[in-house]
Amino acid sequence: MSEIEKSSFLPSSSDNQTLIPQAKIIENSPIIYKSEAMRQVMRMVERVAPSQATVLILGESGTGKELIAQHIHKNSNRRDKPFVAINCGALRETLLESELFGHERGAFTGAYARKLGLAEVANGGTLFLDEIGEMSPGIQSKLLRFLQEGEIFRVGGKDPIKVDIRLISATNRELEKEVLRGNFREDLFYRINTIMVQTPPLRRRKEDIQLLIEHFLSRGANAILGRGRQMSEDAMKIMMKYDWPGNIRELQNTCERLQILSEGHTVMPNDLPEHIRNPEYKAVIDDYDPTLTIHELERRYILKALNYFDGNKTQAANALGITIKTLYNKLHEYGEFEKFAVHSARGKE
Repeated sequence: MSEIEKSSFLPSSSDNQTLIPQAKIIENSPIIYKSEAMRQVMRMVERVAPSQATVLILGESGTGKELIAQHIHKNSNRRDKPFVAINCGALRETLLESELFGHERGAFTGAYARKLGLAEVANGGTLFLDEIGEMSPGIQSKLLRFLQEGEIFRVGGKDPIKVDIRLISATNRELEKEVLRGNFREDLFYRINTIMVQTPPLRRRKEDIQLLIEHFLSRGANAILGRGRQMSEDAMKIMMKYDWPGNIRELQNTCERLQILSEGHTVMPNDLPEHIRNPEYKAVIDDYDPTLTIHELERRYILKALNYFDGNKTQAANALGITIKTLYNKLHEYGEFEKFAVHSARGKE
């Protein structure tokens, strides 16, 4: 996927100085399940879809949040209008504002033509903001105004433009905690989560794994190779036992690999990747956690340093190779400043 999910820009037929992003084409991607966890999610989705309510979809990476958003759109009264998706975590603040709200010609260096924003392109339809938790405070403020007023201003523009969209957002962050830390606006949080949908990780819906494997093996892009079209009983047991930290995305990628590398029509245990056959071995030699973000890793490491130096911030900052000001800023960001405001008597600041 590109930064702007499957969107490209074309000149307007009426004005070749205006670039118009194409709305995303929704492919017929079914949501496959039989687990009770997913039944509950889909029951809620079916009730929510016909409404105009904003929806916030929470869940780990790879759990199918965009598929849920597409399903809501396809079952709403906006189904014949555009579904436009944008990954907020993939773009810098200035670029995200331009992609979301558009810009006028000459608004900044390189703005050689007017460009419609994706919010404007989604007019009448659904705007899906993936990874909304990655938005900077400045963009959060402009998004809140858009949702409250129903109008946007292109970058460099002076005239408001009325836009009617239904907003669906998604994040793998715990936004309530981000609000407490001051990283996400509280008023925006309440604006986007009229309805909250939680997508379960694959390890909580293991009844669905076999169905998903059969789907991916029979319909994957590499099914034409004639290899790895079905799973042996022993191989399936191993796949069912594995926890799938990367969720459905990891499972799909694994199935594509099996279609390419399997020796025969049936996938055998030896065809499976080593880390799936022996997850305990992987845990010993590789402590990478695909569910752990850089932000969380940094937080844990800084707090470990402070604990190591009995709360002495000067010693911790020196050992970490950062300034004391940076350390203070990090502690405020994590909501941990009060805990380390006073340290033990073993060292002085």
